[in-house]
Amino acid sequence: MTTPTFSIITACFNSEKTIADAIASLKCQTWPGVEHVVIDGASRDATVTIARERLSAADVLVSEPDQGIFDALNKGLARATGDVIGFLNSDDLLADEQVLARVAASFESDAVGAVYGDLQYVSASDPDHVIRHWRSGDFQRPKLRRGWMPPHPTFFMRRELYWTLGGFDASFRIAGDYEALLRYLSHEALTIRYIPEVLVRMRLGGASNGSLKAIFNKSREDVRAMRKNGINPLLALPWKNLSKLPQFF
Repeated sequence: MTTPTFSIITACFNSEKTIADAIASLKCQTWPGVEHVVIDGASRDATVTIARERLSAADVLVSEPDQGIFDALNKGLARATGDVIGFLNSDDLLADEQVLARVAASFESDAVGAVYGDLQYVSASDPDHVIRHWRSGDFQRPKLRRGWMPPHPTFFMRRELYWTLGGFDASFRIAGDYEALLRYLSHEALTIRYIPEVLVRMRLGGASNGSLKAIFNKSREDVRAMRKNGINPLLALPWKNLSKLPQFF
């Protein structure tokens, strides 16, 4: 696959303040053949109007009630047609216009099934203000048992692998991305490549990092995801949380 096409899935709800920036960060990519699949949960603000004005005829826009973000992402997976699938949260930004070109280069070998990179947490009001820098590091499967995980917004995988490995478990409200990555990365046949560069800027204040209550709920779901995938949470959860500390320095 020398020239992969991309489907980038965005799930949104009442995102009128940020959806235009998210779409713009995708529209400015230099890589051709990009489909934006926007799944809106029946927003009550101007999200759909703003999205419709900025999406092209080749993109997908669906607005209807859903059962949460992971149900919405599964709807996006069902509608995606690209060779490679990635995810862009409605309040996130691709780091620069060459992100998809760098990801595409990593998929030049047909043996590569998935690619990930680094992420920066930025201020919700000023995306140029970096608060945390998440350096993912090289992939080693044993690290999963110590709570290691790459940031899901930087994760790209071939579309056919989603049919083999499954989509998101919609019973999770916050940690469905973590559970899915545990399931995918544990698969021995999956060859994974790391790009040691920032691919995404994530605004602070999302469902998993917006409050202490959200962080507690996220940790509780992390434990369930670990147990579901044969990971010992007594070992993995403390390491998972402690590993975030260097991101602030």
